Amino acid sequence: MAAESESLTLVQAVRDGLHTEMERDDDVIVMGEDVGKNGGVFRATEGLYDEFGDDRVVDTPLAESGIIGTAIGMAAYGMRPVPEIQFLGFIYPGFDQIVSHAARLRTRSRGRFTCPMVIRAPYGGGIRAPEHHSESTEAMFVHQPGLKVVVPSTPYDTKGLLISAIRSPDPVMFLEPKLIYRAFRDDVPNESYEVPLGEAAVRREGSDVSVYTWGAMTRPTLEAAENLAEEGVDAEVVDLRTLSPLDEETIVESFEKTGRAAVVHEAPKTGGLGAEITATLQEESLLYQEAPIERVTGFDTPFPLYALEDYYLPEAARIEDGIRRAAGF
Repeated sequence: MAAESESLTLVQAVRDGLHTEMERDDDVIVMGEDVGKNGGVFRATEGLYDEFGDDRVVDTPLAESGIIGTAIGMAAYGMRPVPEIQFLGFIYPGFDQIVSHAARLRTRSRGRFTCPMVIRAPYGGGIRAPEHHSESTEAMFVHQPGLKVVVPSTPYDTKGLLISAIRSPDPVMFLEPKLIYRAFRDDVPNESYEVPLGEAAVRREGSDVSVYTWGAMTRPTLEAAENLAEEGVDAEVVDLRTLSPLDEETIVESFEKTGRAAVVHEAPKTGGLGAEITATLQEESLLYQEAPIERVTGFDTPFPLYALEDYYLPEAARIEDGIRRAAGF
């Protein structure tokens, strides 16, 4: 008998994942600004306060360093806190806590302590918010050993990846692409399930060029691939899902099949994860390479305000151009 499912948006899948784990494990605690009575700024925690009470859904002061530092202490003593930072652009006051303590606790204590916590943060642009609400700085966290970094792109993956992250013995940055919070629905099983961390998903099979992306950029990348198919360009689209650790096996396997590649992300180009993927391909598969690897990204500027936001973010037409250059070299 097939498992029952429900058609959910991505933000509803976040709430479902949290509810599933809070119901299963009393050590799972949700905390952050307005996550309780108000249900969070995007309503990702709506209803959890009423069901689980104020000792497990904790409204905190507006103090990111305090939120994350408190969660680290809870995690060190066996709880599984899930602190929410309202926007990724607000996380910098807590950055020291993440990189100096959460990411290092296992190593510093020689394994005596671990830090099983998930830091949730909506990230990315496209919703007409001010600059600190819209940036994509995932590469900062990928660069830090000891952290896992996860970015879902579908409601189904969101629930499964979040459950896997909460059950992980080490800290996870769970970055939620808010542009697609309510953009579409997906069948999400009511039961508990895990999507493994560190495994990419091939969203579209192809033979001419490999395109690597994640989060909100997955949908326009798939749109671009379908448009190019009408021109005879067969693009394979790989959704990384986990940025650290990278699924190098899937990345390399796809490239060795096509010999050409493009990377799409909305973060600035310089120092972005596209550079790491490019270097990995050249280290592991140089002899398969048939063309320069294209990067289709945001620009090396602060995130712009409303009038230029659509120009800044990669969209299907710009992605098509990048794939076309890689395929036609």
